[in-house]
Amino acid sequence: MASTIGFRIARLPHLWRSILDRRLAPLGLTQTRWVTLYHLWRLGEGHPQCDLARAIGVEAPSLVRTLGQLEEQGLVERRACDNDRRSKRIYLTPAAMPLLEQIDTVAQQARKEMFAGLSEENLEQLNDWLAIIESNGLAIQARDQDGPAS
Repeated sequence: MASTIGFRIARLPHLWRSILDRRLAPLGLTQTRWVTLYHLWRLGEGHPQCDLARAIGVEAPSLVRTLGQLEEQGLVERRACDNDRRSKRIYLTPAAMPLLEQIDTVAQQARKEMFAGLSEENLEQLNDWLAIIESNGLAIQARDQDGPAS
């Protein structure tokens, strides 16, 4: 049983994104675009481009193209940082807000469907277990970085 848990945990983010991709496609959003918008919304505006890339889990140069597309759609603005003109800060435009609200509504509905059959207590317990697993993984990662692999 324990040997299949990792596979299930790994599969869930792909399944989640696939469901959201299909439901958000009518809004004209690719996964890369909605993930970028959603992270920017959650992070708060005015973050440097490199911070946004880190939050999403991509390299900063990979984000440049997506931000350009979102800028063309009128959903984000890139502004030079006051103290470093080479660095860009990212801002949502007013046009992005209704779209983000739609994304959030779709995500809430999908979450509700994915969690069907689980009580609030079940979800709290699952969250606690995942936090323990994550903490263990981070400890292993830190240990592995500090010394040679055995």
